[in-house]
Amino acid sequence: MLEKFGIGLDIVKVSRFKNKPYLSNKKFYSKIFTNNEIKYCLNFKDPYPHFAGKFALKEATIKATRKKILIKEIETSHGKFDEPIVFSSKINDFHFESSLSHEENFAIAIVISFSTKKNRL
Repeated sequence: MLEKFGIGLDIVKVSRFKNKPYLSNKKFYSKIFTNNEIKYCLNFKDPYPHFAGKFALKEATIKATRKKILIKEIETSHGKFDEPIVFSSKINDFHFESSLSHEENFAIAIVISFSTKKNRL
């Protein structure tokens, strides 16, 4: 049986976040990221590649599900092997596989979503 799936890809310039320092733009960050995501990113000496990566992961998730969902309704975390994990109670009928990378100026994420509902095709 075939499963319904979607693929989303997003790339983000790290400078989009680096040019908006967290301490003077907390309201901006709180509109995009959960408290856990902000805490995670701020644990790094340079949090901005991590903010960009999480943003790319959220955008790729929206593209993979083809659902109208607010970016803050998606939460990202990390698994046992530091792999990115995506969760949203608004789109709980999907399973996600994802990958995330950041390198100097860019962060990129890919998400593959699989419908958990039977007979979606």
